[in-house]
Amino acid sequence: MEFKIEKLRGVSAQIGHLVSQMNYARKTTLEAVHGLTTSELDYLMSEESNSIGSLLLHMAAVEKGFQIEIFDGRKPNEQEMKEWGAPYSLGDMGRTHIKGHSLEFYISKLEEVRSRTLKEFATLDDDWLYENRLWDNNPSNNYFIWFHVFEDEINHRGQIRVIRKILSQNSTLI
Repeated sequence: MEFKIEKLRGVSAQIGHLVSQMNYARKTTLEAVHGLTTSELDYLMSEESNSIGSLLLHMAAVEKGFQIEIFDGRKPNEQEMKEWGAPYSLGDMGRTHIKGHSLEFYISKLEEVRSRTLKEFATLDDDWLYENRLWDNNPSNNYFIWFHVFEDEINHRGQIRVIRKILSQNSTLI
């Protein structure tokens, strides 16, 4: 295995660097959840926590939200909010609506969303990364926003690893 941030075929140089980082973050996320059962994916450490499954779906929802905002140039519609609102928000909505799914379900959602991102990236150039835009009413650019997509994933992967460690130390939890 090679660990490199490099140019990738099919995308511009800087987008290739971004995709290299996104790919590594995803690889390590998938390693962190490998072999989990539905009950492990649904486990809640407390009444206020998020499950591993909800964190995985949240990763897909964050990326989906930025696809809609940036690639489509709009806010999510009613149908998109119905599908992605709970995983985007997490909390009570996530605990209520995100459970009972297999690991394959979550991986499929992550792959489906990422597939669109990669297709869109293939149509863009490096200048696009540096285009200015507002994010949460702050000056930003496309590069930072897509960095945030995998930065958010890395953050939640850390939570997943903590939950998994707790589960492995006490098999009576599920």
